[in-house]
Amino acid sequence: MAAPERDDGPGAGPGPGPGLQRDPGLQPERTRLAWRRTTLACTIVAVLAVRQAIHDGAAAAGLVAAALSALVWLGFLGVAHRRVLALGAVRPPPLPARGALAAAACTVLLALFAVTVMI
Repeated sequence: MAAPERDDGPGAGPGPGPGLQRDPGLQPERTRLAWRRTTLACTIVAVLAVRQAIHDGAAAAGLVAAALSALVWLGFLGVAHRRVLALGAVRPPPLPARGALAAAACTVLLALFAVTVMI
């Protein structure tokens, strides 16, 4: 097994270890795919919530929850889109705490609104 390439130059930044070069393609690509899968899952939840509200002739609370699901889904799409764009950089920056909090809040709210539609 070949040893990882060393980069002890002045531009060596933080990475997988002291002096090791990070593969700029694989890890950001996996993260980008994970964001896309999560976006797809959120899309399915939002669409099913709206479908449930329309199909069953839900009460006003169900329709409001379906509308809020669509709104939260749009918020999550915005967070995911910004993150996927940031992952296109050679050295993508870490996800800011604000973005992580927004993604987590959208996920929890989407689940809450979907359950509300089913009631």
